[in-house]
Amino acid sequence: MDTNADMFNFATALGIGLLIGGERERRKGEGTLQTAAGIRTFALASVAGAVSFTVGGEFMLAIMMAGIVILTALAYWRTSEGDPGLTTEVSLIMVVLLGSLSVQHPSLAAAIAVATAVLLAARSPLHHFFQNSLTKTEVTDALVFASATLVVLPLLPNEPLGPYDAFNPYKIWLVVILVMGISAFGYIALRSLGARFGLPITGLVSGFISSTATIGAMGARAAQSPHLRTAAVAGATLSTGATVVQMVVVVGTTSIETLRALSLPLLFAGIAALLYGGVFTVFAVREKTDNDQKAGKAFDFSKALIFAGALAVIMFASAALRERFGDTGIIIAAALSGIVDTHAAAISVASLVAGGKMSAGDAVISTLASITKSTISKIIFAGGSAGK
Repeated sequence: MDTNADMFNFATALGIGLLIGGERERRKGEGTLQTAAGIRTFALASVAGAVSFTVGGEFMLAIMMAGIVILTALAYWRTSEGDPGLTTEVSLIMVVLLGSLSVQHPSLAAAIAVATAVLLAARSPLHHFFQNSLTKTEVTDALVFASATLVVLPLLPNEPLGPYDAFNPYKIWLVVILVMGISAFGYIALRSLGARFGLPITGLVSGFISSTATIGAMGARAAQSPHLRTAAVAGATLSTGATVVQMVVVVGTTSIETLRALSLPLLFAGIAALLYGGVFTVFAVREKTDNDQKAGKAFDFSKALIFAGALAVIMFASAALRERFGDTGIIIAAALSGIVDTHAAAISVASLVAGGKMSAGDAVISTLASITKSTISKIIFAGGSAGK
């Protein structure tokens, strides 16, 4: 046995109990509504969990847990009038488990304890946020996003499937999650910062998913609210800058040789977009507009599915063309894919360069064909949604 290690583990268990118990001590209440567990009870419970696991392993810990659960149930029954809640009782059980965890993984146990204490201390802000700040629609959107991320995504296979091995369900669904997540971020920015700041930030962030879709949305908002046109232009242009930044990251990660070949076009494209967007952002900040934004939907789930479906079609078309026409088919597929997304084509051709199946020069042609098609589609979206 390592005595120093054991002392450290027990000290961690004691610290966990004191940390969470100290927070619970402040909320014990008074009179008949006073909870039974305070800082001393939590500290002892955490150390008891560590001792029981050290002495008898899982069996002794189970006995200890059974005793704590019985005592906790009796304490809750004694104070059940007035709906005191179960937070303290559940926290006490959590402390016993964290105390036992500190014997094997003290760092992990301490991290979980800190997160638990923060969660307990944030009671009032959390209650106010969910009861008064969030609308029913926003709560529904949060549940949809959580279900898509924590329930659906882990169940999907992460391997190529279907004709030409073109479909990866995990990666396709991950696109849905990314679209919803960035849309939600833009919505929060719009609600928090207003249109003058929120629209440029939203455009910049949304550009990492689909600059074309962002430009269409900004054009629609400018047509609906002409006084927000400058901010919408800023957001639309910054989305193109975000596309260039992401292109640099994904291509460089996949094939540094391809990135070198594309360095000048991407450099000048990024400078132009960010400079132009920055100028309009300054103009938008100086304008006096109504910054109050009404609550609505954080994201459109159907549009996220449509975007992922379009990406899946592009993946299939690219695989089929590559199988049928070789490198020429890849260039055709890249040009077609530009109307929805330029990154998928860029990743595809950069992967071929990295694998020695394509030259960097051909990769440049394919990528620039995709960017050109994307630029044309952005012009069409901008003119169709908000005029010249």
